Amino acid sequence: MYFSFFTRKKYLSSYFLGALLFVLSVRIGKSVFVYFDGSLPKIYLQIGLSACFFIGPFLYCFLKSAVKGLEIIPESWKWMLASLFLLVLVTGICYPYENYSWLWNKYFSKIIYLQWFIYIVMSTFVIKGVLKKMFSKGQQLTPAETWLLMIFLGNVVIFITFFLSLIRAPFMPYISGAIGFSLILYLIISVLLYRKKTDDLFLLSPNKYLGKKVNEEEVGILLGKLERVMAEQSIYKNPDLKLSDLSKGINVSSHQLSQFLNDNLGKNFTTFVNEFRINEACRIISTDHRLTLESIGYEVGFNSKSTFFAAFKKLKGTTPLSYQQQTLQK
Repeated sequence: MYFSFFTRKKYLSSYFLGALLFVLSVRIGKSVFVYFDGSLPKIYLQIGLSACFFIGPFLYCFLKSAVKGLEIIPESWKWMLASLFLLVLVTGICYPYENYSWLWNKYFSKIIYLQWFIYIVMSTFVIKGVLKKMFSKGQQLTPAETWLLMIFLGNVVIFITFFLSLIRAPFMPYISGAIGFSLILYLIISVLLYRKKTDDLFLLSPNKYLGKKVNEEEVGILLGKLERVMAEQSIYKNPDLKLSDLSKGINVSSHQLSQFLNDNLGKNFTTFVNEFRINEACRIISTDHRLTLESIGYEVGFNSKSTFFAAFKKLKGTTPLSYQQQTLQK
């Protein structure tokens, strides 16, 4: 509840951390119930095991959104989480634990732990830079990096304790997972109590990528997304188009988009959008001689005639009227 609703700044990663702690708590609750009262209705066993399906994905999404500074949930994540929820729901309805306990214990539990392990491996690659820094001499981890590392390693410990309990390791009692989770939870609470400012823990560093250009592969991907949105949806024709609107269209943060335009393309948001508007205006001027220049300016997304004329002169080196006259002479 705290991470989802009561942090001063609302980061996407804080929501995923809240979700991660919630599903872990549900899973731990199941362990506590089994350990202290095995005669309870079996539905809690099904709920506890089902929650395990989301521990790995939420851990991965938390770390990825924190490292990358994501502000919007990517579409692929929405589909992933929706598919998992649908799978768990359908499986629970068709094969309830009460009637198919052997199926859950023999097959479903193994699938759940395999999926959890796969997401832990994926999460390892997400924070590999932090892990390398931890083992490098002369490099000190920032508070944010320490925070992410603590969450990641805590989940690894919880997974190991539950897995050893699953395979009935003689030195690992069933309640070990719950104890491990409790210790990690107290560590997190200690951090919150002794830090006056906790919001800076949700991102590795808000200014980490300032002045650093995106690599060539990412440039191609981002540029392709931008051109696709601008060309196919013609959103540049919206006179009230904002940087945040465009960033949502390509699933990146406003900061990342602004930095990409400035550092990699060498232009600001206004210039980038006006290029599309002016190119469309040139196309209309060349093909349709019935429209006035002012109406063309409004058609391509400018708020006023003066703004249209100034942008045209800046980008094309001539006025719209001169350009029109040149096309008529051809």
